[in-house]
Amino acid sequence: MDHSKAPVLEALAAYHRRGETAFTPPGHKLTRGVDPRVSAVLGEAVFLSDVLATSGLDDRTASRGILEEAQALMADAVGAEHAFFSTCGSSLSVKSAMLSVAGPHEKLLVGRDAHKAVVSGLVLSGIEPIWVDPQWDPELHLAHPPSPEAFEAAFREHPDARGALVTTPTPYGTCSDLRAIAEVCHRHGRPLIVDEAWGAHLPFHPDLPTWAMDAGADVCVTSVHKMGSGIEQASVFHLQGDLVRPEVLSSREDLLGTTSPSVLIYAALDGWRRQMVEQGREIYDDALGLAHSVRARIAEIPGLHVHGRDDFCAPGRADDMDPLQIIIDITALGTTGYAAADWLRKEHHIDLHLSDHRRISAQLTHADDGETTVTLLAALKDLSVSGPQHRRGSQSPAGAAGPVEVPSPAALRLEQVLLPRDAFFAETEQVPWQKAVGRVASEMITPYPPGIPVVLPGERMNEEVLRYLRSGVDAGMVVPDAVDSEVKSVRVVKSER
Repeated sequence: MDHSKAPVLEALAAYHRRGETAFTPPGHKLTRGVDPRVSAVLGEAVFLSDVLATSGLDDRTASRGILEEAQALMADAVGAEHAFFSTCGSSLSVKSAMLSVAGPHEKLLVGRDAHKAVVSGLVLSGIEPIWVDPQWDPELHLAHPPSPEAFEAAFREHPDARGALVTTPTPYGTCSDLRAIAEVCHRHGRPLIVDEAWGAHLPFHPDLPTWAMDAGADVCVTSVHKMGSGIEQASVFHLQGDLVRPEVLSSREDLLGTTSPSVLIYAALDGWRRQMVEQGREIYDDALGLAHSVRARIAEIPGLHVHGRDDFCAPGRADDMDPLQIIIDITALGTTGYAAADWLRKEHHIDLHLSDHRRISAQLTHADDGETTVTLLAALKDLSVSGPQHRRGSQSPAGAAGPVEVPSPAALRLEQVLLPRDAFFAETEQVPWQKAVGRVASEMITPYPPGIPVVLPGERMNEEVLRYLRSGVDAGMVVPDAVDSEVKSVRVVKSER
């Protein structure tokens, strides 16, 4: 296929050359109705490129097949059989994938380190999750993706499961042995869905972890806005093989997706694919070299430990890791990742990827260069000598409340008593967190980022998990999806069925 083409971008340029006058949405009519104060911030180009996909970019019947051609080029670029663009992020894409494999009250094997979007999909669909435990590192207090053996055991116990879903890479950059997991699924005649939201760049360089389609996955969801050059919400889900029909996957996306897709997002996806095919190898040669250099220089800063393969990749841990995710353990500084991230933003205008009770993370992409990394390194050096651990009162207001009480793996693993859908829509009550011990949650409680729920609807809560959340919030953890974001009270099922 001719990857010098960018059908959406070319159609957008042609639209402007034709000088069309629209009596359709969007209501701003190519900037004419936009408040100048808005244009001063957003720029006119945003609105000039915000046109309808049909009866705009294409005609009323989409006879030119602009989007279809762009999606076919994307599939060819990454070695998939089909690609579908999504303008609602991978949160929609992963739900579409789940619904294409299982239906209400059918079982789906799911890694328990799944993103909250997966849990939302369970609530919406009524699918019964069969949780597959991650591999827990008791020293680092970090979960890596589940092993192939764990999925094999789950299939043996639940042979009626319709398929499996695994998240890899994790937000920490750790990866599962996808080839082996795909082989497990296919021995049982079931499809594998991979939530590869953090891996849109993986197909474009051999020194990056193996991407899902090359590993034999059936459906793979990628967030191009995370590690690629897509606009926020730009996602693509890919399909291969005959275990999931393309028309089924397309219909599930149509069920959940918008009827007003953003041409801006389509155009950015189209252009990113062309850039990667033409320049991706060279671009990631540079990016990986930069990451190697940055890792080495951070390792020289007192109090900072950069996690690498020696920490993350071993039997019982991850199979591989993405070196572009720079995960830094700051335990030796005597402060939390939450406080460090807040301090770096306030003092150096540095926005970090994620933070937890002992780590901070800097996400590098192909867009980083010597200028951005010099800024990062200078800020981290200052963190080492002048950070919140040295400044009384500079942490979050409750930052001195005490350490985060991280439970053991056994205590973190809560019992699923009700289906997530049944618990979410049950009659509920709000109770003080101390009285929530032993009760069944009716909400998700999710530290964000990275967005992996600690408590799911339908799980019976214990004291250890509740103390973890309370101590975490006091130390600066953000829990945006709970009814009470301070987790001083919890929404629970009023009566179990």
